[in-house]
Amino acid sequence: MSSTSSAKRAVCHIVAMPYPGRGHINPLMNLSNELASKSDNILITFVVTEEWLSFIGSERKAGKIRFRCIPNVVPSELVRASDMIGFLEAVWTKMEAPFEQLLDELELPPTLIIADTHLFWAVSVGNRRNIPVASFWPMSTTMFSVFHHFHLFQEKGHFPVDLLDNKNEQVEYIPGVSSTRLLDLPGFNGGIYPLILKQILGCVSWAGKANYLLLPSIYALESQTIDALKAELSLSIYTVGPSIPYLDLSHGDKGDCLQWLDRQPSNSVLYVSMGSFLSVSNVQMEEITAGLQDSGVRFLLVAREGSWKLKHGYGGEGLVVPWCDQLRVLCHPSIGGFWSHCGWNSVKEGIFAGTPFLTFPLFADQNLNSKLIVEDWKIGWRIKKHQFTTRGEISSLVTKLMDLESDDEVKQMRARAKELQKECLQAIERHGSSESIINSFIHSILQFNDH
Repeated sequence: MSSTSSAKRAVCHIVAMPYPGRGHINPLMNLSNELASKSDNILITFVVTEEWLSFIGSERKAGKIRFRCIPNVVPSELVRASDMIGFLEAVWTKMEAPFEQLLDELELPPTLIIADTHLFWAVSVGNRRNIPVASFWPMSTTMFSVFHHFHLFQEKGHFPVDLLDNKNEQVEYIPGVSSTRLLDLPGFNGGIYPLILKQILGCVSWAGKANYLLLPSIYALESQTIDALKAELSLSIYTVGPSIPYLDLSHGDKGDCLQWLDRQPSNSVLYVSMGSFLSVSNVQMEEITAGLQDSGVRFLLVAREGSWKLKHGYGGEGLVVPWCDQLRVLCHPSIGGFWSHCGWNSVKEGIFAGTPFLTFPLFADQNLNSKLIVEDWKIGWRIKKHQFTTRGEISSLVTKLMDLESDDEVKQMRARAKELQKECLQAIERHGSSESIINSFIHSILQFNDH
C-alpha cells in the first residue's frame, strides 16, 4: 500500500448529514465538533443544502470539520412552515440523489455516515455502498420509543381514537415510558398529519437497519427508556450527551440583551421563547403579552417580526428582542425561569442551565417533552393546558413561578431543577458518563476504519 493510501486509510472520514432545519442541524453540528475534538484520526464532512450553507456561513470554523453542500432541492427554510407536507416530501424524495453524487465526488472516501433519522434513505445509501451508518435521532429517547412501539396503540385499540372522550386516558404499555395521556402522544394531538406520521414511523423502522443509533440525551434523564431500547434493539445504541456547545460565560460580545440582563436582580427574569419555527396565533400572542405585563414580572421575550403587535424593545418590565443566544441567556444569573415551547434542544439547554419551566408546547414531540418536564422530572408546570390560554391564567402562573419566596412546591421544583443541572454537568465533564460513552463510540468507529 502506498504512503498516500496509508494516510487516507488512517483517517476516519465521517460524513454528517442533518435534516435541513435549525433544530436538527445544531445538535448534529455540536456532536460533530465534539467527535472531531477527541481524536486526531477523525475528519468530518458536514453536508447541508446551499441555502443552509449561506445561513451558517459565519458559524463555520477551520479545523477538522469541512462543509459541503448539495443543491437546494427542498423548499426554502423561509417558507417551509406554510407547506410542511410538501417540504417533507421533498426531503424524503429529492435529497438522496445529490447526496449520493456528493459522496462520489469526495477526495477521501467516507468510512462512516451519520445521518438524521428522518433521512431514512441515508441508511439505504450506506448499506448499498457497504459504509456503516449511525442514525442520529434529534429528539428525546422517549419520543423514539413511542414511535418504535406505535403498533402497540393499534393492538390495544388506542389508534385511531376519538380524543374528545379519551384524551386523558393513560397509556402504560410502552416499554420504559411512564404512564402518559393519549393527548400528550405524537399522532394523537392533531400536531402530526396522518401522512407525516406514517412516514416518520417508516424512518424509525429504517433506523433499526443502521449500525448505530445515537441519542442526544443523558442517562439520568431517560434511564428506563434507554435501558428498554438497549434490551430490545440489536444495533449499538449510544447516548451522546446533551450536545451542548462549549460556552465561555466570561467573554464574548455583550449585546443589548445581555447588558439589560446584567442590570436585573438575580433570578428575577422570565425568559420566554416559542422556538425558531412555528408561531402562535395573533390572538394568543396578545394574551401572552398581556399576561406577562399584568404579572409585573421582568421578562425577556424572543419574538420574530410580525408575531405580535408590540415593537421590539422595552415594554413595561420586559425586553423584547428578535433573536438571542439562548444558552448564554439561560445561563445568566438573572434568569429565574424558562417559558418554553419544549423543543428538545431547548429542553436540554434549560436543564443545563438549571431553570424551572413553564411549558407551552405547539407541535409534534413538544407535548411529550412537556409531560417529561412536568410529570417525570417535576421541574415545571404546564401553562398551556388547553387550546387557548388566557392572560389571567398566564399572569397567575408567571407570578407564582417567579416569586422566590413562594410556597414549598415552587422551592422544591427549583431545587429539583438544580439537581438535574448537576447531574447533567457531571455527565459531560471530563471522565463523566457522557464523555465515556462518546469515547466508546469513537473507539468503535475507529475499529471499523481499521478493517
